[in-house]
Parts: sequence; structure tokens; C-alpha cells
Amino acid sequence: MKITTIFLGSALVTSSLFAADNLAKAAKDAGLIALPTNQAALAKLAEETAIDAKDFPSTPERVELGKKLFFEPLLSKSGIISCNTCHNLARGGVDGIPASTGHKWTPNPHHVNAPTVYNSVFNTVQFWDGRAAHLAAQAQGPMTADPEMASSPKLVEDRINSMPGYVEEFKKAWGDQKITFELITGTIGIFERTLNTPSRFDEFLAGKSDALNAEEKAGLKLFIDKGCTTCHIGINLGGTMQPFEVVKKYKFANVGDFKGDANGLVKTPVLRNVELTAPYFHNGAIWKLTDAIKEMGSIQLGIDISDKDAKSIATFFKSLTGKMPEVVYPILPAQSESTPIPALDY
Repeated sequence: MKITTIFLGSALVTSSLFAADNLAKAAKDAGLIALPTNQAALAKLAEETAIDAKDFPSTPERVELGKKLFFEPLLSKSGIISCNTCHNLARGGVDGIPASTGHKWTPNPHHVNAPTVYNSVFNTVQFWDGRAAHLAAQAQGPMTADPEMASSPKLVEDRINSMPGYVEEFKKAWGDQKITFELITGTIGIFERTLNTPSRFDEFLAGKSDALNAEEKAGLKLFIDKGCTTCHIGINLGGTMQPFEVVKKYKFANVGDFKGDANGLVKTPVLRNVELTAPYFHNGAIWKLTDAIKEMGSIQLGIDISDKDAKSIATFFKSLTGKMPEVVYPILPAQSESTPIPALDY
């Protein structure tokens, strides 16, 4: 009897491992790609993926400088808004509100919210309408947009060049290169390449069968079987341009006037850390993850996803919450008497 019990137990373990291997293979066959969990391999992949890396190659000095610039509110006209304001690294890389709010407390005029900055180097494009090809180009947009940071390339250059601390750090990082708007935003992009979050899901795809629990595996299987991987593919399970409202109209389509790019395509939301990035959709009109899953099923796949199945898929999504990189808040260089003063435009 004991021998039989041991044999049956071993068979169950073997069966479970086989099922997990099959699920991992199905996930990969569906187009899902693991992030490396090894930090050196992860950094190498980010550098290889960044299409602006040829113009702005990474070094430790540039990463540190880029971090300071990411947190620097003096890049905004008012002197109170930084990149971190809308892409809060302590809050999943987002601001957690439906429409991002900028200069003079102005909400985004198109009622779009801020996508997460985490893992953004692995998006094929940046912004909801995909208008920027890489992180350096993306960083330029909010800085010069009136409802966001409301600055100008000249003001950004004048502020940074007026502070001896920054001038010294740019010299260490870039040698004798002139400190231009493009170099400033390119350096921010270098820092953003480091904001990657490998998760238990990546361990599962890499062969660690127990990295996900039974409920998360069931949710992953539903995610694949329902057809969610039609759009949510690749390393980020999103981040590529895809058709929107394929079968039905989005029920909150009238919130804001965003329509996607010229072809009606929209950048698919990144699902990594998705439990941290509410509210959902481009206009932040849905707050519950299960509601977002059901709405996606309806408008994209033409199917009704039950409350039970939506909850199961949301359980899988929690396995995509990754290990956040440690980011120590920097002490920023002092202003000088020649630093242009903030303009709040009250």
C-alpha cells in the first residue's frame, strides 16, 4: 500500500510538471516572451532593444545623471513638475488618475492618462498613438506640451546649463558635448531603460513550473484560450500598435476625443504590473481590473467574459507584478543666480 501511494504521488507530480511545461509552451507559442531575470542579461537586452542606444549609449554615469533629470522639476516651466509627476516610480510608473494633469492644473485636453514608464523600452512605440519611436523622443513631448510641463527646448537648456552641478555631471557623462535639449532628453531615456521589472511569470516561462500557483496557471490558460494574446503579446504583453474597437464600440469612447493614430490604431496597454496602473484604457474610464477584462472581451473579441473568468484572468495578471528596481531619490544640483526662475502663470 505504501509503495502504491508513493507511486501515485510521483505520478501526480509528474503530471503536474508536464501540464505546467505544456502551458509554458502554449504561452510562448502564443507570442509571450520572458524578461531575463538575471540583471546583466536584462540590461543587455534593454540596450539591444533601445533603438536610440546608438546615439545615446548607456554608461553608469549617464544612468545616474538621467535619474536626476527624471526627478528634476526645473525642466518644467513652473519648476514643480518632473517626469516622475506623471510617471510616479512609487506608483507603478503612473499617476493613477484618468487624465494626467499638468501646468496650471490643466487636465490633458484629450483626456488621456499616462502609460507606465516601467518596461517602456520594450514597447515598439511610445505614446497611446505611437507617435514616438523611442524613449528619447518620448521625453521631449511632455516637456514642451503646454498642458503638461509647458517648457521649451531653450528654457530646458538654459536651466540645466545655468547650474554648475549639472554642467560638471554632463562633462563626466558626455565629455565635451554641448548640453542640448536632445542630449538632456536622451539621457533621461538612458535612465528609463533601467526601469524593468522581471516577475514570477518570467520564471515560469523560463521553466520554473511552481513560479505560478494553480489559480494563476488557470488564469493564464484562460488568457490564452479566450484570444487575449491576439493583441497582448511580446515581452510586455502589449506595447504594440493594434486595432481598437474591433467588434463593438468602447462604452466610454465619448470620454475625451482620442481616436488613435491616422489608421485608428492604439498602443496596446502593457500588462506588466497592471494591478498597479489603474485606471484602465487610454482615457482611464475603468477602475476595476475585472471590468477592464470584460470590456476588452466585448469590444475586441466579441465575447462575454463571465465574472468568474475575469477574476481568474485578473489573478494571473498579479503574477506579472515584477520586482521593482531600487531607485534612490537623488539630491539635485543647486540653482545659480543665472538660473531662469519658475513661471507659475497663476
